Amino acid sequence: MTPRATYRFQFHKDFPFARAEALLPYLDRLGISHVYASPVTMAAAGSTHGYDVIDPTRINPELGGEPAFRSLSQAARARGMGVIIDIVPNHMGVAGGGNRWWNDVLTRGEQSRYARFFDIDWSRRLVLPILGESLARVLAEGQITVERPDARAEIVAYGEHRLPIRDEDQDVADTLALPDLLERQHYRLASWRVSNDELNWRRFFTINDLAGLRVEDDAVFEETHALYFRLYAEGLIDGVRIDHVDGLTDPVGYCRKLRARFDAIARDDGNRAYIVVEKILAADEPMGRDWGVDGTSGYDFMEDVAALLHAPEGARPLADLWAKVSWRSADFAPEELQARQDLLAWQFAGQLDQCVAAFAALTASAPELSGVITTAMLRRAIERLLWVFPVYRTYGPDAPATDAAIRQSVSARVARFVPPGEGFVVDQLLEWLAGEGPGDGIRKGEAVRRFQQLSAPIAAKAVEDTAFYRHGVLLSRNDVGFDAGRMSMPIASFHARMKERAADFPHAMLTTATHDHKRGEDVRARLAVISALPDEWRHLVEAWRRDTLSLSEGVHPADWYMLIQTLVGAWPAPAEGHDFFERVAAWQEKALREAKLRSSWEQPDSDYEERCNALAKTLIEGGAGAPFRKGLTRWLARTEPAASANSLVQLALRYTVPGIPDCYQGTELPDLSLVDPDNRRPVDYPAREAALQGRTHPKIALLADLLDARRRHPDLFACGDYDALDVTGHGRDRIIAFERRHGDLTLACVFGLRLAPLMGEDGRMNWRDTQVMIDGAPVAVAKLLKASPVWYDIKRRTAGG
Repeated sequence: MTPRATYRFQFHKDFPFARAEALLPYLDRLGISHVYASPVTMAAAGSTHGYDVIDPTRINPELGGEPAFRSLSQAARARGMGVIIDIVPNHMGVAGGGNRWWNDVLTRGEQSRYARFFDIDWSRRLVLPILGESLARVLAEGQITVERPDARAEIVAYGEHRLPIRDEDQDVADTLALPDLLERQHYRLASWRVSNDELNWRRFFTINDLAGLRVEDDAVFEETHALYFRLYAEGLIDGVRIDHVDGLTDPVGYCRKLRARFDAIARDDGNRAYIVVEKILAADEPMGRDWGVDGTSGYDFMEDVAALLHAPEGARPLADLWAKVSWRSADFAPEELQARQDLLAWQFAGQLDQCVAAFAALTASAPELSGVITTAMLRRAIERLLWVFPVYRTYGPDAPATDAAIRQSVSARVARFVPPGEGFVVDQLLEWLAGEGPGDGIRKGEAVRRFQQLSAPIAAKAVEDTAFYRHGVLLSRNDVGFDAGRMSMPIASFHARMKERAADFPHAMLTTATHDHKRGEDVRARLAVISALPDEWRHLVEAWRRDTLSLSEGVHPADWYMLIQTLVGAWPAPAEGHDFFERVAAWQEKALREAKLRSSWEQPDSDYEERCNALAKTLIEGGAGAPFRKGLTRWLARTEPAASANSLVQLALRYTVPGIPDCYQGTELPDLSLVDPDNRRPVDYPAREAALQGRTHPKIALLADLLDARRRHPDLFACGDYDALDVTGHGRDRIIAFERRHGDLTLACVFGLRLAPLMGEDGRMNWRDTQVMIDGAPVAVAKLLKASPVWYDIKRRTAGG
């Protein structure tokens, strides 16, 4: 059955299937229809997220194995609920020696039946960058040995990496000199430092522990998906969420194949599999309607609603403030460009080399290009295209309309970077990306694949995992799938997006919090208030800068300002603040290293990080931080009504606009989490069950009410159309009003937006003459939103009404 509303659980050994089963009565009372499970297949030992799958044919025994999963699913069915699962077709975990497919490849090389499963260049030995130093030095230090835990000999590095030895070398493994034994293997041990330049197999982004899978191969597809089809056929799952679909060779073809395989499975309940994809859509990038999926997993909605909550009047003042404080660009575009250039040169050089080589081979297969386009020209053109590519990737002949617009945009954006006389090389590359142009067809497909599987990780790592940590105009505008170059979305644009959603993807997922978000939904809601009060905020920041100048000596002003925003956004209630400094310190470490400006994962600057930690500790709990905390307390009190309104409106939109709403674990109550692993902390479910029972918090009370409405009127929410309602008067730009109709039912919604300027000191709103047209008659907004920023009503129309 298509979900009515999902609830996302992050499973791991300390939160197995049995824990979720015990919570089903609570989810049922809340109004949830489906458990939405993180990956359930066998992952690396101790995995806290499940995306490092080592065996997709088995359910993870650390979570309780198939018996416990079956029990969870059957218990959900008994309540009229269901389960959907997260699947990981793009990659597998290959660290720790637990992946038998990978181990077979290491043992037998290109002759392994699993060699075709991974994207490996077999023109040279498989590079394993697991060493801390050069091989010669590690050997000299005795850090590599040969052991026989059973009948077979193994290479053991650092006492933890256990690597198989070829069958042919088992008899001599104990007597052959180690350098000679290593030289005979199908793999080459190397320092981790060479991975960015020398790796000869596709990995997930820059993670050496995750190897890319070739699910475009039918045999690989069937073997890696057999479990999912069986679970679906047995009624144990109702659908899937596809992780990182843009990492695949052919995302569109994969989704169509998956849909066809699910559709071919007849179920007694007549269910059609629910399929959503994790896809990051760029600003104004449409989702293809012919993929065979129900839509995305919701990052696009998260961006739409977040942008809607921000006030446009804050854009220029806050950008100027950032530039003044940080000494960096007020605009995001220069930061994105620099980050793309940095990452392409620093972390994707090896993949870039392979991409250039593939296009060079394609060029050589086209006689008319011989002696005209050199390899160096191709490199320059590919680099520059990747600097400005506006989306994760293109899709070739499978998406002619959307791809054409993207290529046209790229052509315009790249022009200023192209060396004189080399524009024709860029034009040729763009023609090849369209699936057209001269040269051998097989080589063309390979070259285009290389580019598409490079553009996606460049976008993710350069934008979300680098530039977002360098640019701090307002941190609530820096999150997965967000367009940090814009502060706000016009209300009319939001209406247009929702109308398109109702027409094209009425069952796409709606989310505002995930296991990957950089800030919790209520952190973003709180920070969004700043956009509506930019002048007040500037005065406060300037005062804090003066007050903390001596405390922040040796800390870059940009890092100081990002810390200030983080403290304001995530400052906890007194009862929940016991570990706040430790949480902020963990965020600081990640933020500083991801930015790659004053520290990095490759070369951490512990002295600088300690200075930043010391500043955070003082501001959070030190005596010298008292003036800051006093100002913070006043600001939070001043803005709490507006922040709370943002939180409630964000939730209300998620449960009323077209789509399937998801509640990420624990976010029934305020979500003031930071980037992972903070957003995956244990959830206090007894507190949430008590809050639901007593309706003691407005967030969970509103959530329960809306879920009850969805349960009572499922067709209205699943199939209802979407139309904006007219708003007039002084506060027309502070209201989002719409209605949804299906059959004889109408849902009317009126929600307040960007309310801080309209609020008095008591939190009450002055709507003056603002009115909304409902059922053809003007209604005063002051009457509707007297006690809450959220008003909705469901009515049954009478005949002729």
